Formats: sequence, structure tokens, C-alpha cells
Amino acid sequence: MAKAYWIAAYREIHDEEKLAAYLKLAGPEIEASGGKFLARGPAAKVYEAGVLQRTTVIEFESLDAAIALHDSPGYQAALKELGDGVTRDLRLVEAIE
Repeated sequence: MAKAYWIAAYREIHDEEKLAAYLKLAGPEIEASGGKFLARGPAAKVYEAGVLQRTTVIEFESLDAAIALHDSPGYQAALKELGDGVTRDLRLVEAIE
């Protein structure tokens, strides 16, 4: 089974407090679900249509594991805290085997 990558690009941060509340809950949920943070923070360099924005890359053992985390009650509670605090693009991508 191919690994999967959770890629979140934060287009706009509207409320830092909501983001902080989300991160406090989401981080432990992600790690408890086997997610491994590979990168997080502002882009170091961008090209073409890239934007210097917060980006997070998390590795999961499978696409099913990433989806299960996203749909779990604990992560949904974190999303509730986030609310309209950010505009982000979240993608789950399977690795090439």
C-alpha cells in the first residue's frame, strides 16, 4: 500500500487565535493517528505562481489512514476550533510506488 501525503497550503490566516486553538488540538490527533510531520511553516522559496505562505506536509502510511484521521471525531473537533480562521487548500496525495 502506498504512503500518502497531506499537504495544506494556508492561503490566508484570518484569525491567529483560532489557528492556535486548532493547532493545539490537531497536532496530537495527527501524531496519534500515525501522521509524521515532514515540513511546516512558511515557504522558504517560491517559483512560478507560488505564494510565500504557511505550508504543512504530513506523511501517513496510507491514504486510508489520512482520510480516517481527517474524518475522526478528534480532528473534527480541531476543525471546529479553526472555523473560519483560515482559508486553506488541503490535499491528500498518494506516493508513487
